[in-house]
Amino acid sequence: MTTQLNNIQQFFDAGNTQTYQFRKTQLQNLALAIKQHEEAISNALQKDLGKSKAEAYATEIALVLMEINYMLKNLKKLMQPKKVATNLMNIPSSNKIYYEPLGVVLIIAPWNYPFQLAFTPLVGAIAGGNCAVIKPSELTPATSEIIEKIITTVFPANYILVVQGDGATVVPALMNNFRFNHIFFTGSIAVGKAVYTMAAKQLTTVTLELGGKSPCIVEDDAAINVAAKRIAIGKFINAGQTCIAPDYLLVHTKIKDKLIAALINTIEKFYTTNAAQSEDYGKIINEKRFDTLQSFLKEGDIIYGGNYNKNNLYIQPTLLQNVLLTSAVMTDEIFGPILPIFTFNTQQEALNIIHQHPYPLAMYVFTSSAIKEANWINAVRFGGGCINNTAYHFTNHHLPFGGIGFSGVGAYHGKKSFYTFTHAKSVLKSATWIDPSIKYPPFKEKLKWLKFFLK
Repeated sequence: MTTQLNNIQQFFDAGNTQTYQFRKTQLQNLALAIKQHEEAISNALQKDLGKSKAEAYATEIALVLMEINYMLKNLKKLMQPKKVATNLMNIPSSNKIYYEPLGVVLIIAPWNYPFQLAFTPLVGAIAGGNCAVIKPSELTPATSEIIEKIITTVFPANYILVVQGDGATVVPALMNNFRFNHIFFTGSIAVGKAVYTMAAKQLTTVTLELGGKSPCIVEDDAAINVAAKRIAIGKFINAGQTCIAPDYLLVHTKIKDKLIAALINTIEKFYTTNAAQSEDYGKIINEKRFDTLQSFLKEGDIIYGGNYNKNNLYIQPTLLQNVLLTSAVMTDEIFGPILPIFTFNTQQEALNIIHQHPYPLAMYVFTSSAIKEANWINAVRFGGGCINNTAYHFTNHHLPFGGIGFSGVGAYHGKKSFYTFTHAKSVLKSATWIDPSIKYPPFKEKLKWLKFFLK
């Protein structure tokens, strides 16, 4: 493995990835390969996570293709050095910021959106002019296999390399024996901390896309039927295994019963009265995760759902109430199709619950009031979110996506991905036709002028 990594470093050091034409060609070739393998990708995601073809395309394939399209349209402009202003002390001079590749980067992908969350950061890495090593999730073997097939078909191994295996073994082996120029990790907070610790030993920069307890607030002036649909799709797509899914609901007391009735009606419209038979409803990733989720079902009163089948890794969309804030379902990220519901009368009551957890990756607010909307946005620190929607901010490449505090470090998507995978190199070019003596010793009697120029 060390030899392969050194070969990648040599390929980068030779300047092979620097030109606009090279980067453009790689992105075009990747898009073509994804389109050619679309059916195989969908089949793999169905096998690993029970995703329908529509869900696989909308939440995985399409998002990668959209990111590639954005880069192809904007790459030349993004690569151009940016002119910036000159301060008084440096007149006459010109100033530019050059965006240069970081080098060899490591992308560690998760299992919940295994295709999209491997390739979306890769698009940014390629656009930035880097070489990359990708570690797909071992928990989604079918998708990891198609990822490797696409990569090996499109790219030479000394440019983009896929490394398979148990992440707990493979990732430390990679990071302890080679200095990457950047680490991009998507996954749990616990593993993110371990990755951060290993990266710190070599002063390697990181992007960590983690998770947390993302609240969804429904005010008494919300459009209830619309809210029910948008909460249900955000929560139960991928069987709830989404890092930005609403983790719990905070519903104004006045509309609790109406919202619950609308949610139940919506769930059954989306997935029928037996979600186990719905092609649009996925499965839990493995038995370990299933057992954890099953234990959560006991931590409140079930309003709706609660059925499960371990043989099929199936847990029905479930609504809970009367949940203790100290229970595991409210101290851990749920990452499954279980939605605890709490009520509030004042914003402060809801904030008391939200502030029991670290800054969330996402927050969602349903209201028709611009004042309430502003109050919620200003009251809570969170990575990103929506007003009158859930999760869809992730699909807009014009919005940077990332967490804050325990929910993540750094961001990506669109131009932010380009900047994440490049170094902003500042260059000042000074004129030689004039050289004021005020800049040089002796400084006696120059202090008043220095104060003027160094404002």
